[in-house]
Amino acid sequence: MSYTHFKPFQRNELSALLSAKVKKKDIAEILKKNRTTIWRELKRNGIKIGTQGDNGYLIISGYNARLAKEKTKEQRVKANKRFRKIDNNEWLRNYVIKNIKSYWSPDEISGRLKQKYPHDEKKQIGKDSIYQLIYEKRLDLVKYLRHQKCKYRRKHGTIIRAKQREEAKKRRINARPVIIDLRARVGDWEGDTIVGSEKTKHLLTHVDRRSGYLLLDKLDKITARETRLVTECRFKNVAKNKKYSITYDNGSTFADYELTERHLNLDIYFAYPYHSWERGTNENCNGLIRQFFPKKSAFANLNSEDLKRVEYLLNTRPRKRLNYLTPTEVFNSV
Repeated sequence: MSYTHFKPFQRNELSALLSAKVKKKDIAEILKKNRTTIWRELKRNGIKIGTQGDNGYLIISGYNARLAKEKTKEQRVKANKRFRKIDNNEWLRNYVIKNIKSYWSPDEISGRLKQKYPHDEKKQIGKDSIYQLIYEKRLDLVKYLRHQKCKYRRKHGTIIRAKQREEAKKRRINARPVIIDLRARVGDWEGDTIVGSEKTKHLLTHVDRRSGYLLLDKLDKITARETRLVTECRFKNVAKNKKYSITYDNGSTFADYELTERHLNLDIYFAYPYHSWERGTNENCNGLIRQFFPKKSAFANLNSEDLKRVEYLLNTRPRKRLNYLTPTEVFNSV
């Protein structure tokens, strides 16, 4: 059996088994470890009270999983010190300290080293390591930094990474059930916004894929919260068997989609960026709406009656793809 490191949950199991007076060879079988692995773990992280005999055998009085994890962490930090370039390279450390005192920023020092010694790894260091040196070991150098009010934090949550995390959570259009792609039922919607000439007012459109039935609303604020509230208000009046899913584009106004899903109990999918044809029903309907509100039209003065009129006209217009039935007739036939 090959040697493998103990994992945190295995240390909890080891502690429990030892407390239950289980033999070490049986513990090894239970944890699927070599017997020597169990001994090494106890020798390294067990609670020691001394030695016995001429050979100096360790006397181990017990084992605590929490203490073992702390010891392991300390051991790894100590072992990794040899890999810390700035601690083991006197020339590099002196170069950094000298230029910090000349009011160079850590980023400038790091960039200068890369520019000056592009092929010498021993003479290069990242700005995060320099900040770590300053705040952990050389606080006297903080006064040479431009910003001294707060400790430098590595930017784990940059805007780009935050956007990538959000993108990863979205259900993409290729994850939709086949029944949606086939337009086999009423209740699968596509959503989008139409921008007014003033840029601060939008029209929010939802179109049923099967029937072409339109829900037309106005957004007085182009925020994700406003979009969510208007959507929830409108769909609460739609029957449960006529709302299964919505497919949106990637506009920021749909950023609250998770709350919309939860409150309306439906699934939300997103088309891929710049793939407007993946929401063809919605794009076609937006084109029909432009007959009443041409491009460069201002939406500020539109009221609910104006929107209801356009909604009624489009929902009662016969469609060729519906065998000249109207969207209202198909939508209400369910």
